[in-house]
Amino acid sequence: MSEAPEIHFQKVGLAAKILLDRPQALNALTLGMIRQLHPHLQAWSRDTSVSHVIIEAAGDRAFCAGGDIRALYLWGKTQNPIVTRFYLEEYQLNTAIKNYPKPYIAIMDGITMGGGVGISVHGSHRVVTEKLAFAMPETGIGLFPDVGGTYFLSRCPGEIGLYLALTGGRIGAADALYAGIADCYVPSAEIPALVEALVHAADVDEIINSFKQDLGHSELANTQGWIDESFCHNSVEAIVASLESEKMDNSHFEWGRKTAQLIKSKSPLSQKIAFRQMRTGKTLQFEDCMKLEYRLAVRFMAAHDFYEGTRAIVIDKDLQPKWQHSRLEDVNDDLVDQYFADLGAGELDLSNVF
Repeated sequence: MSEAPEIHFQKVGLAAKILLDRPQALNALTLGMIRQLHPHLQAWSRDTSVSHVIIEAAGDRAFCAGGDIRALYLWGKTQNPIVTRFYLEEYQLNTAIKNYPKPYIAIMDGITMGGGVGISVHGSHRVVTEKLAFAMPETGIGLFPDVGGTYFLSRCPGEIGLYLALTGGRIGAADALYAGIADCYVPSAEIPALVEALVHAADVDEIINSFKQDLGHSELANTQGWIDESFCHNSVEAIVASLESEKMDNSHFEWGRKTAQLIKSKSPLSQKIAFRQMRTGKTLQFEDCMKLEYRLAVRFMAAHDFYEGTRAIVIDKDLQPKWQHSRLEDVNDDLVDQYFADLGAGELDLSNVF
């Protein structure tokens, strides 16, 4: 018996619709899904009957919780070269979405992390609901905040992007709006009506504006000052020292200690890489950020920490990863430089994303 499709495509009215359909796996993105999604977007970009694209997901828990980490783990452990091919094709897809010539409307109704961020946040219209749980948790499995994180996180207000990259912290809809990761809030119960209206709408902005609601104040806004004060330093070690400083006032003290512990619990190599990413990304165009991330992905797939982090967090679930470097101080600048070095003939090719 053939397996059920993991992703569906449909042209309805003026719209082209994409439905992620792996609810049992929180709609995690597989290579097969990527290989179907990208050609459809390419064809729709040239199809005059398609005014805009809508992407949503099946189930009531997640939009897309990330990439298919188990598959990447198994491919890498067996030295299957498809492990880097996954990143190449995923980053080409992310770039196509970022530069899509028609409105691309992402309905982020539930968990949206990692690879799921790459097929939503780069769209022209990012709709979130009260069910949103957004995070870039990659440093916790010995990886780095990719799928364009170098670009969009480095452009969040103040030091919020670096804070999210180093802590992997989860945020909700109000915080995503504040951080510039989302555009508008629509209650989850209203999403079916919104999608139905969009299918027949020529003016996407008018329809979305008629459904969007105010959501109230952001917790990130409340802690913006603390984050900026602690994360403005020129190294991860200095950030941790600032967070652990005895000079903090009482209300700030507990937050600082917990945040420092969170940073130190993750891969020291990943944290050093993520720090460099965020500082470098501010000066780069999107395509250059994606090329940088592909260099990192190739190096991480040939190293230790991703496989150990995935084993500890995803496979065995013992939550006791043994990182290659036990302390931040053990990761020197020369090693970080090696991860960022040009790949020569192996650089990411973004010339044919459409």
